[in-house]
Amino acid sequence: MRNVNVNNLIDNAQFNPFHWKLLFWCALIIIFDGYDLVIYGVVLPRLMDQWGLSPVEAGVLGSYALFGMMFGALLFGPLSDRFGRKRMIAICVVLFSGMTFINGFASTPTQFGICRFLAGIGIGGVMPNVVALMTEYAPKKLRSTMVAIMFSGYSIGGMMSAGLGIWLIPTFGWSSVFFIAGIPLLILPLIIRALPESPGFLLRQKRTAETGSILARIEPGFTPQSADQYQLETGAKNTSVPLVQLFQDRRTLSTLMFWTAFFMCLLMVYAIASWLPKLMVQAGYGFNSSLMFLLVLNIGAILGAIGGGFVADRLHLKRVLIVFFLFAVASISLLGYKHDIAVLYGLLMVAGATTIGSQILLYAYAAQFYPLAIRSTGIGWSSGIGRIGAIVGPMLGGSLLAMNLPLEQNFMAFAIPGIIAAVAVATISRSVEHAPEEEKNLAYAAETGMLKPD
Repeated sequence: MRNVNVNNLIDNAQFNPFHWKLLFWCALIIIFDGYDLVIYGVVLPRLMDQWGLSPVEAGVLGSYALFGMMFGALLFGPLSDRFGRKRMIAICVVLFSGMTFINGFASTPTQFGICRFLAGIGIGGVMPNVVALMTEYAPKKLRSTMVAIMFSGYSIGGMMSAGLGIWLIPTFGWSSVFFIAGIPLLILPLIIRALPESPGFLLRQKRTAETGSILARIEPGFTPQSADQYQLETGAKNTSVPLVQLFQDRRTLSTLMFWTAFFMCLLMVYAIASWLPKLMVQAGYGFNSSLMFLLVLNIGAILGAIGGGFVADRLHLKRVLIVFFLFAVASISLLGYKHDIAVLYGLLMVAGATTIGSQILLYAYAAQFYPLAIRSTGIGWSSGIGRIGAIVGPMLGGSLLAMNLPLEQNFMAFAIPGIIAAVAVATISRSVEHAPEEEKNLAYAAETGMLKPD
């Protein structure tokens, strides 16, 4: 009989086909997750014309999906810590893909809002689970990078929404872009077969043979034996429920700061994503041009997320995030002024990199901060509380447009939350930073979510 340290085997593994496969399927889920979410901003100008919606009414309608995302993140994060990531991911895919497809048949704002709420539950529920699954199987030296690359699928999905909207909406109407969202339902059996289950859940279920098979794929040099005893540090405590553990072991302040940062970041992201096309149409740009701005915003998000993740794996996730938020404040504020088209595209790319990109890095930071046993709970509640900011964002944009403020004042209002987010991130515990003087404590902190005792 031998003892196998699962944490060490996964942390020190070399990137191989197993990781490629995991990255591909998780990213594909996030691509359609992002497609289904950003789609509202793409069709918003047409919906306002067809249904005679005021800016405030349109903002409220846009918030239905975000209410659903809040409930989905709060619900499916803790459920997956108890019942496994894979099962919850499958349920969420059915929800967000199926309901977005049905949304294409909506003929009234009420029908549209109900479908968006139900789709939002799946969109919000799947995010913490794929982030947690990726974090649990990624090599330590590539953890932030892999989460960032995977989550860049969100921006690819947003680009697909904008790109397909430019092509499909003028010819086939706004409903056509919703029908594309049914594709994940067709490939769901492949997704279920391809994704591994969480190592912590497998060992709790005493599925040691399956655990050994997965570990052999992660580390080809490892050959499982029937008598193996697997050891996995989860940070679990039998005396408290996962939600309570978010506030134990000196995590209270950091948990509250994660919630604040998620709230402010998502407020910026969804205010801009929902109202950028409409604001640009008001500024004198054509409909297709305004959708192109949304496309550029998401291209910037991909570059920011991947670049930020790469740097964060070598430096400090906290410092990268603080710098990103400060650049977000500057770039969004400048969007409200007249610029040459090249400068405008540049500002949009920076804004996308430092708002949507920051959201992705926040997920990576939370996934590394919380221990395995409460990882999805920590990410899910951070995301769920953040969704309140996402709900406020479109409503704030609608209220600002109803006030007929100058364009620059709208964008300045969207930028202010970035300052608060930067302060919140700066206040989070340093226990999981990649600082040289703390490197010896990194493995302990990443798996337990707390400082190593003296």
